[in-house]
Amino acid sequence: MRSHFLVATFYDPDRLMNALRVIRRENFRVYDVYAPYPIHGIDKVIGIRKTRLPWVTFVVGLSALTFALLMQFYMAVLDWPLNVGGKPDNSTLAFIPITFEATVLLGGLSIAAAFLFRARLYPGKKEQLIVDGVTNDVFALVLRKRSDSIDLRHARELLKQNGANVILEKEAEL
Repeated sequence: MRSHFLVATFYDPDRLMNALRVIRRENFRVYDVYAPYPIHGIDKVIGIRKTRLPWVTFVVGLSALTFALLMQFYMAVLDWPLNVGGKPDNSTLAFIPITFEATVLLGGLSIAAAFLFRARLYPGKKEQLIVDGVTNDVFALVLRKRSDSIDLRHARELLKQNGANVILEKEAEL
């Protein structure tokens, strides 16, 4: 599905931040911001919510911990009990290293997989840049047009007043 966007480019991060503040103050919803490097504080200006990825890691890590403990208990006590120096079969302290490693491994893999799934990144995906130069020296602010939800003329005026170099209307599939 193709969408319509209003894309404003900037050559200075300060002008971009100023334009973002003005656009947000006028109740426009920012679709995305592209920058060649991270800009401190931009997530608060855009209004990005906190991520839920730590919850994925917590749930998978807790599941891995439970599975590792139960698996080791089953193997050491029920499936193949061995008498090692008169120690009890259920030696929980011996299970800690494997449990820790399984928790960290599966928690890390799950957060990477959840991020790639959420960002729709997969092997072989072709890059889709909304405007040329955003990976080199251009900053871009993107507003998405959904039916008549934004006043393009007013948005163009605000962006031009706040230092936008080029303002384009694009149709893309992002």
